[in-house]
Amino acid sequence: MTAVFIVLFGFMLLGVPVAFAIMSSGMAYLVSTGTSFLVVAQRLIYGLNSFTLLAVPLFILVGNLMDYGGISKRLTDWAKSLLGWLPGGLGIVTVFSCAIFAALTGSGPATVAAIGSIMLPSMKKAGYSEDSSAGLVAAAGALGPIIPPSIPMIIYGVTMNLSIPAMFVAGITPGLVIAIALSLVNIIFAYRNPEVLKHAHDMKFDFKHSLKMFWKALGALGLPVLILGGIYGGVFTPTESAAVGIVYALIVGFALKELKVKDLPRILISSLKTSTMVNFIIAAASLFSWVISKSQVGVAISNGFISLVGGSQSMYLFVLVVILLVVGCLMDNVAATLILAPILIPVGVSLGCNQLHIGMLFCICLVVGFVTPPFGYNLFTAVSISGLNFKRIVKGTIPFLLTEIVLLFVFAYVPGIITWLPSLMGYNF
Repeated sequence: MTAVFIVLFGFMLLGVPVAFAIMSSGMAYLVSTGTSFLVVAQRLIYGLNSFTLLAVPLFILVGNLMDYGGISKRLTDWAKSLLGWLPGGLGIVTVFSCAIFAALTGSGPATVAAIGSIMLPSMKKAGYSEDSSAGLVAAAGALGPIIPPSIPMIIYGVTMNLSIPAMFVAGITPGLVIAIALSLVNIIFAYRNPEVLKHAHDMKFDFKHSLKMFWKALGALGLPVLILGGIYGGVFTPTESAAVGIVYALIVGFALKELKVKDLPRILISSLKTSTMVNFIIAAASLFSWVISKSQVGVAISNGFISLVGGSQSMYLFVLVVILLVVGCLMDNVAATLILAPILIPVGVSLGCNQLHIGMLFCICLVVGFVTPPFGYNLFTAVSISGLNFKRIVKGTIPFLLTEIVLLFVFAYVPGIITWLPSLMGYNF
């Protein structure tokens, strides 16, 4: 079994795409045990044989339709008219634009690209440094997979047989808490930078203008209401809601004259590329999960983990957060969920942890990994839209990333932040 992990991490360090690294490690086990290679095809098909997983490519398409349809500009204009006059107003606008756009796409990098490309020039003009503005966008982009709908939550729910609607509800409060915390850090930054404060004082709140911007953004704001309302109203499943979202995004895009027929091939190809990558990782991880189960190494790791935490729930939560932060910045979150969740989560359940609480904590920790160097996806997206080098992006992200890490431990030891809203809505865990 040692050869399996050598192949897995060796290939990843060499820059081999994670799906191929995972599949190669699984095949190394088959070779070492003399098992038929027919298992590869069987496990790849089995890994994708889920109706719920159909929601993944559908939500990716929804996000791309809304992005290409110019929705992000309408959202930021409305947020700017509402919050731009506050101290550090444009930073707050950036955070809450990311939060709203997150409810449309469920993707961290997509949120960074869409909102960052609009807000970065405005923030620079308002006195923000290039480092800080890009760092804030990268950190706020982590809200994408936390505020529902969320692709990582769908993957986790399918893997661990946990209610996806319950996870969607559970993501709302932590997402808003992170958004408020990032805004507060931004305000502190603003008070330490006179140029930023001066720009805020030059802006005035105009109720009529804000109402006009709200009306323009109303079509976009209706999407999360439609999706989440339909799910919790029992009208359709999460997968069906994604299909409904596609129809709605097309209608809104064409009605606003922001989406053109000529854009559709490019949108479909982009969605196909992303969906194929995610599904390939899911299929490859299914083979690796089979190897872990067959070799009983998962049991050995679980036992070692229990010994490490000494049977203490508090120590388990601490170690879980630390491990997932490291894994989140090194490995794709889909692969990390499929490989680690079946190993680490049962340990927490056996120690008395709430299943929904640790499931959400698992997802949020991996998502914060998007902002964690050296391989955080959001960081590389911020590099591409800002033109800054990677080192400067990381420097600008640090105060916001530290805030998110502190909140992870708050979520770990105050489970009610995650579980109170699902309990209020009747989900019993």
